[in-house]
Amino acid sequence: MPVFTVSQLHTIADRILTAAGVPAEDAATVADELSAANAVGHDSHGVMRLMQYVEMIRQGFAKPGAPVEVVRSGGSFTIFDANFNFGQVAARKALETGLEQARAVGTSTVMIRNCNHVGRLGAYAQQAALRGFSSMMAVNAPGPGGVAPWGGIERKLGTNPISMSAPWGDSAFVLDMTTSATAEGKIRVAFQKGESVPEGLLIDAEGNATTNPADLYADPPGAILPLGGPLGFKGYGMSVMIDVFGGMLSGSGVCRTDLPRGANGVWMYFVDIEQFLDRSEFDALVEKYVDSLRNSKKQPGVEEILMPGEIEQRREAQRRGEGVSVPDETWRQLKELAESLGADLSELS
Repeated sequence: MPVFTVSQLHTIADRILTAAGVPAEDAATVADELSAANAVGHDSHGVMRLMQYVEMIRQGFAKPGAPVEVVRSGGSFTIFDANFNFGQVAARKALETGLEQARAVGTSTVMIRNCNHVGRLGAYAQQAALRGFSSMMAVNAPGPGGVAPWGGIERKLGTNPISMSAPWGDSAFVLDMTTSATAEGKIRVAFQKGESVPEGLLIDAEGNATTNPADLYADPPGAILPLGGPLGFKGYGMSVMIDVFGGMLSGSGVCRTDLPRGANGVWMYFVDIEQFLDRSEFDALVEKYVDSLRNSKKQPGVEEILMPGEIEQRREAQRRGEGVSVPDETWRQLKELAESLGADLSELS
């Protein structure tokens, strides 16, 4: 597999998006988020998404440069309509608005309707934490999803991720998880690598358990299961409530047939920590808590207990030093896409 620096991945994304007609500032924003996802090891939300994004532009579902407009706003809330611009562009604007509102009144709720794939949700939660805020965020799929409801076999739900964050010294706790057994992009990565996936993630079109990622993209397609294995009703219940917050309350919708896979509705909630608790007191509680967890007696074979987001921190340090491996099939598709758009990636080959 070819290996690229994070900067090179940013260049690849920026050139392809610009060649596809995305305004320069927006292309840079999306490229930032895609390459950063690769850096922390979430390749499912990295440059492999470029094929999907360009296809959505070509189909007219993604509208580069569309205004991200305020629909409603009060002292502590704002609802945006992204008019199907890129989710990363809308989410960054929502993040800045939410932090500004929370600084003013302590807490803030921001929602986005009609945007495309926002990328790695935890990236925005992490940014909030690094700036002194705790946050909760969730994303729904108002249109087609890839997840079956508990007990069903049809694709009725999105992967509906949720992320939560809080400052941790100069770093952050970041929980970033789907309410499905896995993210669709992770299945796609396995598919492109020609690998199987673990048991308990997928069913085929007949509802049979499968470890073949191709079953998710077959005709008729299979589905991803809710998070939780035999307790999957818990992941399913969380997914339903994310549809309420991210889809219904935001105005983005549910059960829409006019959208492609990849459209999102977004809910964000921010807490300005210093308006609730002195920051030094909060930091002291965090350190006490981390020490308590780390000092727990460990199960056999366990060397250390990690905090939410710590794996990504370590992986980022490694990948920024050693580079990021991109599957051969992904790189082939990216080169083919770039050539079709007239984007020059020759010095990166």
